[in-house]
Amino acid sequence: MENNTSRKKSRSFVLHEPTKVLVAADDRSLLELAIEHLSTPTASVETAAEGAAAWSMLKARDFDIAVLDIGMPPRDGFELLEKIRTDERLHHLPVIMLTGQEDIASIDLAYALGANSFVTKPVNWRLLSYHIRYVLRMSRLEHALNPTVRQGDAA
Repeated sequence: MENNTSRKKSRSFVLHEPTKVLVAADDRSLLELAIEHLSTPTASVETAAEGAAAWSMLKARDFDIAVLDIGMPPRDGFELLEKIRTDERLHHLPVIMLTGQEDIASIDLAYALGANSFVTKPVNWRLLSYHIRYVLRMSRLEHALNPTVRQGDAA
């Protein structure tokens, strides 16, 4: 029987495919931690300190996935998610909502607006990396099966 020490591996990267991640949050330390923990040799992370900046970045560049903090003034993550889901070019973008609010109303609203996943703070960065990988995989499979379905419509 294998013992626990022999099962432990050196640190490996969860995001091992080319991935462009946008993380939008008003907490600068969270943005710095996102870059530190989510960036890999193949995954790049860009950050926005508020919703309007995130929207400008989404309109100007291509991202594979967005992680949006719900509590960003002046435009919160819910508003940004609504804009993404109604934009012709961005409606398919996978979105993970990030928040310290675990209340049922926030969770239900996030999914009703078309979120692909919901993660709470404090962030477990390893787990968020796996969320990102899983959401991207499911999004690609869904698009391959039915390229005309909007992300928000599939739920």
